[in-house]
Amino acid sequence: MKKTLWIVLAVLVLIIGGAYFYLNTSPSQFAEEAGNSTKKVDVVDDSGFLMFTPMNQDVKESVIFYPGAFIDALSYAPMAKGLANAGYKVYIANMPLDLAVFGQNKAADIIDSHEDEHFVVGGHSLGGAMAARFAHENMDDLDGIFFLASYADEKGTLAKAPFSALSITATKDGVLNWDTYEKNKKYLPENTTFVSIKGGNHAQFGAYGKQNGDKEATISVEEQTKETVTALKTWLAVAVK
Repeated sequence: MKKTLWIVLAVLVLIIGGAYFYLNTSPSQFAEEAGNSTKKVDVVDDSGFLMFTPMNQDVKESVIFYPGAFIDALSYAPMAKGLANAGYKVYIANMPLDLAVFGQNKAADIIDSHEDEHFVVGGHSLGGAMAARFAHENMDDLDGIFFLASYADEKGTLAKAPFSALSITATKDGVLNWDTYEKNKKYLPENTTFVSIKGGNHAQFGAYGKQNGDKEATISVEEQTKETVTALKTWLAVAVK
């Protein structure tokens, strides 16, 4: 029995290790630049999170974000910077092995230590699914949830959630399982807003270059980030009170 367990663990390590080196990407220059502090936004890497804090204005809402599989947290800095410039504080989780499946409850670390803040949670791809599972278990602590090229599953069902959701997809996404995405809409809150970004793809919800299996975007990563941030700001302003 012990020998079988060790074999299974060894196989899992090999699979994860191989996937990490095959799929892992690095933040682009666009992301690196967005990760720098400015007069309007303070950026700090601390306690397992990248934190983007608006300066000289009241924080409207705090956002906790779960990255996609094997994607460095810094890759989402442009999106976070855009929200922070508009008055939203953003925490991007640094996940163990860059896999949100190993850090499903990371949002609790922020929520428990910042009781004066109000939170929404969201994520990209696998990160969105894990954010939904966290939200499923912690509905009373959240004001909403959003998905970037992602969806909730049965274990993270939010069909009876008291808050609203935002689902953003892109027309050139070649990574998202569209059949499962459509089927799993039943796990979303009744009050869910759907936004489609024309010409965008899966990878450009972050800023880390091309992703295996994705389609070519017909808009730039800067444009897709701008449209994503606009959709998030619109949803946050209307749906989150």
